[in-house]
Amino acid sequence: MTNSNTRTGTGDVDPAVRAELARLRDSIDNIDAAVVHMLAERFKCTQQVGHLKAVHQLPPADPAREASQIARLRRLAENAKLDPAFAEKLLGFIIAENTANGSVSAPPATEDDTTGPAE
Repeated sequence: MTNSNTRTGTGDVDPAVRAELARLRDSIDNIDAAVVHMLAERFKCTQQVGHLKAVHQLPPADPAREASQIARLRRLAENAKLDPAFAEKLLGFIIAENTANGSVSAPPATEDDTTGPAE
């Protein structure tokens, strides 16, 4: 069954519907690009945090901050009408990916140190 608002008699998609789809898809593409750029910026910041902690011999993990951030993210998700469990899983994935890609770095090598950062 076809909807007269979305299809013409020949079975083609109505040009207005096609235009609306294009507009929405452009918005999705823009949002995806922004998400990628924001994640890249986040990873840069967490890499700097890891470096600062390593240089000053601070523990790599801060359980109190992590718990606070999870609670904060869940509240933000609820306010945005997004599933808080999904938001927490997404944060967990981002943190795991960030950690896997070396956000916690060793102190910079000195001229005397030929071993470089630990891998």
